[in-house]
Amino acid sequence: MRKSFLACLALILLAAAVVPVKAQENQPAQPYYVVQERDSLWDIAVRFGVGIEELQKANGISDPAQLSIGVELVIPGLDGYQGRLDTTIIPFGETLRSLSRRYLVPVETLVSLNRVASPAQLFAGATLIIPYESTKSRAGPRTILAPSQSLLELAVMRNSNPWTLIENNYLPGTWAALPGETLRLAGTGADGPGALPEVITAVLLNPLPFIQGKTALIKISSQPGLALSGSLAGRELRFFELEDGYVALQGTHAMTEPGLYPLTLAGKLSRGEFSNEPEFVFSQPVYIRGGDYAYDPVLSVDPETLDPSVTGPENEIWSALGAPVTSEKMWNGKFQSPVPEEFTRCWTSPFGNRRSYNGGAYNSFHSGLDFCGGIGTELYAPAAGKVVFAGPLTVRGNATVIDHGWGVYTAYDHQSEILVKPGEVVKPGQIIGLGGATGRVTGPHLHWEVWVGGVPVDPVDWLEQAYP
Repeated sequence: MRKSFLACLALILLAAAVVPVKAQENQPAQPYYVVQERDSLWDIAVRFGVGIEELQKANGISDPAQLSIGVELVIPGLDGYQGRLDTTIIPFGETLRSLSRRYLVPVETLVSLNRVASPAQLFAGATLIIPYESTKSRAGPRTILAPSQSLLELAVMRNSNPWTLIENNYLPGTWAALPGETLRLAGTGADGPGALPEVITAVLLNPLPFIQGKTALIKISSQPGLALSGSLAGRELRFFELEDGYVALQGTHAMTEPGLYPLTLAGKLSRGEFSNEPEFVFSQPVYIRGGDYAYDPVLSVDPETLDPSVTGPENEIWSALGAPVTSEKMWNGKFQSPVPEEFTRCWTSPFGNRRSYNGGAYNSFHSGLDFCGGIGTELYAPAAGKVVFAGPLTVRGNATVIDHGWGVYTAYDHQSEILVKPGEVVKPGQIIGLGGATGRVTGPHLHWEVWVGGVPVDPVDWLEQAYP
């Protein structure tokens, strides 16, 4: 009998040893997260801003690889809060106050959970820690308090009452709402950027985060009649109308220092249901990360092609060519290859690589994509456009520049022969020149550039995806 009892006791202890630890089970006062499919301990630690060793210690985890779905993990460092937590990505168009109203969480709670010390922490694409119940919340429709309008007047106009507006927006009184401020009405309205006017239903940033040397796409979903302007990292944005809103394309310079930069939108609705809404200006940080570009071996070239008295004026000419923004979009879909099929995937030097010439500093980059080919290789227009330059240059050799509209240009350097003239309208696939080795080169090839908003970007993206 005693042996049977001891055997049963041993089995019970063994079973207890292999049951996954549920951190919250014995610590109800602790904040916790429930592990989901595809979660890793590293990912959870990053999202909640804690060290992985600290997370392991708080939960008695010896092997991070043995994480099980459904386990409740205590999140250390959030003293004073209890209950289940989750995370979400902060979209563009939000502030601390609008996030509070969107997720129905007091500002003080968001500040505490996210250790907010500066508004810059709430950049588009950052992770936001929120109570789990808030992920299911559906805040009401947005509305704007117009200048000289009282909260009572707004409430009457929107079939609400001022006390509901006070409660939904965490206001201390009717006097606390500011003119031009976006407020939440009662109900469960459609999601949208909480700090932007109701007429704007969504803002898409692609990619997110933005990347050195890539094309940034900013799409605004809205009804027609919205006059939009803006800037990204100090560069002016030009918006063009689509069927369902507006879009701006802007190159991110390949030498931009990684970090946070302001993305600013300004606008006014000139007609339609919401035309009485005031003009708005909104700015939120966005992150620009490095492009992980390689460093090319030092290149040896003719010193004359490095002389500032030569390169300076030529660079000014080159930059001026890509500055105008024409309103007609002439391309459709992906760009076609500018070289014959056998050379389409044959690249001798990719875009963005850091370069040193004749032993100098690595303070420049490769502004295009170099295709294989020889003298006389046919070169094609990748899309419809208008030739704005065709002629010889010292560094770039025989060069052609084509305007495709909306601030998008392509350029072709080092040609042996140019077959088009300025002012000529070209079709996709039309022969525009022949490959060569003119200008600053180490051998025959096509140096092909794509410019967006006056900035050279990675041409491969335009071959592989359609913009906008």
